[in-house]
Amino acid sequence: MAIELSGVRYRYAGASAAALSDVSLRLEPGRVVGVTGANESGKSTLCLVLAGLAPKVIGGRLDGSVRIDGVETTAMRPYELAQRCGLLFQNAATQLSNTTATVFEEIAFGPCNLGLAIEEVVERVWWALRIVGIEPLAPRDPARLSGGQGQLVALASVLALRPAYLVLDEPTSELDPAGTTLVAEALAGMARETGAGIVLVEHKTDVLARIADEVLVLENGAVALSGSAAVLADPRLAELGVEPPARVLLEGEVRAAGIEWTPRLAEALA
Repeated sequence: MAIELSGVRYRYAGASAAALSDVSLRLEPGRVVGVTGANESGKSTLCLVLAGLAPKVIGGRLDGSVRIDGVETTAMRPYELAQRCGLLFQNAATQLSNTTATVFEEIAFGPCNLGLAIEEVVERVWWALRIVGIEPLAPRDPARLSGGQGQLVALASVLALRPAYLVLDEPTSELDPAGTTLVAEALAGMARETGAGIVLVEHKTDVLARIADEVLVLENGAVALSGSAAVLADPRLAELGVEPPARVLLEGEVRAAGIEWTPRLAEALA
């Protein structure tokens, strides 16, 4: 049981160069794989490929293998893909249905389309609201939310589908530090509670350092660095256009000042 990419190369229709080149990745249930990189490094394209939208929906050419639980995504129908792998786009506004009067109904929209019993739909909606921490927004009009609130509602809508895997493209991009912490904790908790496998694309490397089991750094559509979250302390990170986590920057400043970096000091400054 896993999402597996093997030697993946993807080129958009009409493009002269590949957006992804020789990318391999394995996402197992209950694990969080973080992906980061500079702008135009291929992060959003990787999300589309992981979720099966590329080339199934948007076209282009895909070489290599993309499998969800052993089945090639090119052999699956869109509704099958949606139930197995949920995708949250960076711009939440594009993901809301614009057909509902309340946040509760917006989150219920997906489960209702699965033909679930009303009791199951209601349970899923309240569960998703609780996981993301936005229960008070349930009666609100989705059209009258802030950017950060809309992002959280879109995330809850994906969670309510209960997919085995989640692919999240910059889910904290419109959130303040408190909201970012809330989402990071919710995702880590969901991986533990439900066993969902999560691919988290983030430029906020502090989030990845906190919850990712594995990190990939992309450059020009290829994997430049990969490994445990310790990759985020690699000195090559800055050369790849990625800002290291605040803790790594702080440790560098402390050492540069001639002060020994000890576990006790790290704990005191955490």
